[in-house]
Amino acid sequence: MGSGAGMAKTDPEPGPDGDEGGTRAPLSVPAQLVIAVGVAVAVVAATLHLAAAFLSVSPPNTLTKRHGAAIDDYVYPEFERVWKLFAPNPLQQNIAVQARAEIRTPDGGTATTGWRDLSAQDGAAIRHNPLPSHTQQNELRRAWEFYVGSHDAQERPQGARGELSGQYIRRIVMLRFGREEDGGTVRRVQVRSATTPVAPPPWSDEKIDTKTVYRVLPWWTVTAEDLPGATSR
Repeated sequence: MGSGAGMAKTDPEPGPDGDEGGTRAPLSVPAQLVIAVGVAVAVVAATLHLAAAFLSVSPPNTLTKRHGAAIDDYVYPEFERVWKLFAPNPLQQNIAVQARAEIRTPDGGTATTGWRDLSAQDGAAIRHNPLPSHTQQNELRRAWEFYVGSHDAQERPQGARGELSGQYIRRIVMLRFGREEDGGTVRRVQVRSATTPVAPPPWSDEKIDTKTVYRVLPWWTVTAEDLPGATSR
């Protein structure tokens, strides 16, 4: 048999992109610059985010004393972290905020609605929602914590923050009820919390009374500033 020296030379198969040998053409210089800038921006943004998140929970230091307001403005409320789920003092209660309204009926009389569980409404909106809003997750919870932290056991406000927290709660309730409810005009609203201890797991010997305890606030007369669409002066 003759040697293969006289055999015809075959060309390499073209690659999937049409270039020989299946190799890809290198990116152009402008494309490489765009990618490099994008990566650099992403790295800087991630670094700043992690730094702000760390400083927001770190002990007071020079940076937090000088730039604390800017750090809080960035972190809260979207990137807030709630540590109450973890030891040593995890939450052991379910707290629901409920409200009812006194309405003026079309015939000139008055009627009282049943209690509406506002927390349950938020929970239903969050359930099975992969991207729940911050309002659904935290607005009502934070407003109630704000109120409790600025009122005494007799529901007396402690300073200007107490007055503000009460107004905040009323506005949230009126956003849920609206100007009219059950065919009548809302005149007054009342808010209460329902606190139910979480039952221990089956394997625990701990005994806990799981009876729901209510904290009922006084009736609040609705003012024009409490109505949806009102603006603060």
